[in-house]
Amino acid sequence: MSVESRAVPSTDIVVDYNKRLMLFSGRANPELAARIADKLGVQMGPVTLKTFSSGEVYCRYEKSIRGADVFLVQPLCGNPVTGVTANDALMELLLLIDAAVGASAHRVIAVTPWLGYSRQDKKSSPREPISARLVARMLEAAGADRVLTMDLHAGQIQGFFNVPCDHMTALMMLTQYFDDLGLQDLVVVAPDAGRVKLNKKFASKIGAELAILDKERPAQQVAEIGYVIGDVRGKTAVLVDDIIDTAGTLKAAAQTVLDEGAARVFAAATHPVFSGNAYENLTASGFDEIVVTDTIPLRPGAPANIRVLSCADMLTDSIRRIFTDDSVSEVFGGENQLF
Repeated sequence: MSVESRAVPSTDIVVDYNKRLMLFSGRANPELAARIADKLGVQMGPVTLKTFSSGEVYCRYEKSIRGADVFLVQPLCGNPVTGVTANDALMELLLLIDAAVGASAHRVIAVTPWLGYSRQDKKSSPREPISARLVARMLEAAGADRVLTMDLHAGQIQGFFNVPCDHMTALMMLTQYFDDLGLQDLVVVAPDAGRVKLNKKFASKIGAELAILDKERPAQQVAEIGYVIGDVRGKTAVLVDDIIDTAGTLKAAAQTVLDEGAARVFAAATHPVFSGNAYENLTASGFDEIVVTDTIPLRPGAPANIRVLSCADMLTDSIRRIFTDDSVSEVFGGENQLF
């Protein structure tokens, strides 16, 4: 009796299809999103975004995103040109994520180079919220599969996410800029003890010495500069930080460094929050140049000594690597854990 042979069924179902990358922008920084789209060689995805008279935010994708890897460019900042506040930007991003999940996107990646509320990463006083942790939970609850961000105020914020969090840094971009300036007798000045590690790395890359400012913060958004630890006399000082907000601290730091005999003073930071009287403080601060990136759009009226470097190339490279499942850490040679 012959035994009829039977084909063994496969354990996998293989589907051949073309992966799709779709890029959308919220209203927080559409200029940065447009630069990324141009470098990726894709058109920005059509999406309707508006704020009702009640203050509620609305969004709707205008074409199918089913099965696509959807990248949402939305730093959590305000933009006076488009009329959104930082909280509007957060809510808009959450709605964009939720709508993408509901429209059957394959993956949803939040590209938030400036992660709002990141300065509230721990309790500094009793009964305070840990706001950075809450924002991470909100993004996850909305359905984000991955978060791409830059120069977090504290690297440990990555631990607030249960989804992958890719932490980019503008360090190489900023140090290359100062290398190209060809400045002599450089000293990198850390604004406080908490930024020594970042400043030490910055100084090492541009071949400069390191100094530290003694700073105390008696209240939120208030800082008092005591003295300089290190030698700045006759040298070109570069004050390096991750954020410039009201620039009150930066103005006081620049004055302290100049009083200690520095010949020239520059500033470098990734995120130009520039709230309140920031422009007035920077105009009166005596800086030759304040170098920042475009993670946050500048509001109108910026002083002439502000120089903006675009992080679009770096974000484009990272987005492409996430889409192709390639290594993101190779963008920095594994040197993006700075804090």
